Amino acid sequence: MKKILALLMSIVMLACFVAGCGASGNKDNSKGSKVTDEVKLTLVVAGTFGDRSFYDSSKEGVDKLAKEFNNLKVGTIEANNENHEQQMRNAADVSDIVVLVGWEFYDVETIAPEYPNVRFIWIDNATSQNIANVLNIRYKQNEGSFLAGYIAAKMTKTGVIGAVGGEDSDTINDFIVGYKQGAQYANPNVKVEVIYANTYDDPSIGKECAITLNDKGADVIFQIASKTGDGVFEAASERGFYAIGVDSDQKYINEDVIICSMMKEVGNSIYSAVSEHMSGNTSKWGTTWDADMATGFIKIGYGDAGSKQQVPDDLKKEVEELAKKIVSGEIKVDSTIH
Repeated sequence: MKKILALLMSIVMLACFVAGCGASGNKDNSKGSKVTDEVKLTLVVAGTFGDRSFYDSSKEGVDKLAKEFNNLKVGTIEANNENHEQQMRNAADVSDIVVLVGWEFYDVETIAPEYPNVRFIWIDNATSQNIANVLNIRYKQNEGSFLAGYIAAKMTKTGVIGAVGGEDSDTINDFIVGYKQGAQYANPNVKVEVIYANTYDDPSIGKECAITLNDKGADVIFQIASKTGDGVFEAASERGFYAIGVDSDQKYINEDVIICSMMKEVGNSIYSAVSEHMSGNTSKWGTTWDADMATGFIKIGYGDAGSKQQVPDDLKKEVEELAKKIVSGEIKVDSTIH
C-alpha cells in the first residue's frame, strides 16, 4: 500500500507540473545557441527533502536556476526510497531535463536511451559506459573526508574518533576510507570506529549509533547519514563530544558541537551543469564529470562568518596546505569508487 500511495502521489505531482508548464520536447542546442524556449526540469531525489544536507542542497541548486532563468520551469519528486524506476519514467515523460539525485537511480542506464530527447543528470554515480543524453556527476568525497579525518584526529582528546554511515555501500565507504586515511596521516595511532545505521531518515537510530561510538571512546564523530545524522548532533549536544557535518555546511544546526562539515556541493554542481545547458553548451552530456577539490565542489566548511569556532586557525592552515597537496597529486587519497 505504501508503494502504491507513493506512486499515486508522484503521478499527481507531475500532473500538476504538466498542467502548469505544458508539454514540449527537449531543445536541441548542440550548436551552442542560447536556449530561449521554455525548458522543463524535474528534480527527482531518491529519499526526501528536509535532510539539511544532500537532498536539500540539490533543491537549493534548482531553485537558484529557476530564479535566474525565467524560461526554466522546475518540478520536484521525492521518491521516498522506493519506485525509483517508475519515478524516473514519470519525470522523463514530461521533462526536458531530469536531475536524478542518488546512487539508487542505476536504471537510468536502460531508461535514458528510451528518451533520446531528454537530458539526464545523474548525481552521485555513473553509468557503466557513456550514454549520449546522460551527464554523470560523481564526487570525490574521499578527498574532503581525508581532511575531515585529519581534523578529527587533531581535535580528539581520547585518541578515538568515529563515523556513522547511512549504509555499507561503495559511496558511503568512499567517505570512510578517506576519513580513516586522513586521521592516520595526522596520527598513526588514532583509532577509528565505524557504525552503519542502515537508514538515512531516522535520527533516533543515528543518536543510538553515536552514543555507542561515544561509549567506545569516540569524542569526534563524522555523520554520513543524511537525516539520520541529526541524531548524531543531538547525542553530541547531550554528551559533550564533537561532530562533523556532511554534504552541506551544517554548522548552523548546532555551532557548539559541529566543528566543521565535509561539503559536497551538490546544488552548485547541478547549477553549473544546467546553466551551461541553458547557455548553449551541452558538451558535458555523454561524459562522467568528477567534481573534486580542484573544481571547488569538495571542501571543508566552518560555518558562516561569526560562527563559534572550535578548530584553531593553525589547524585550518594545515588543512589548506593538505588540500593543495591533494589537488597537486602529492597526496593520493584512497577510494572505493574512483
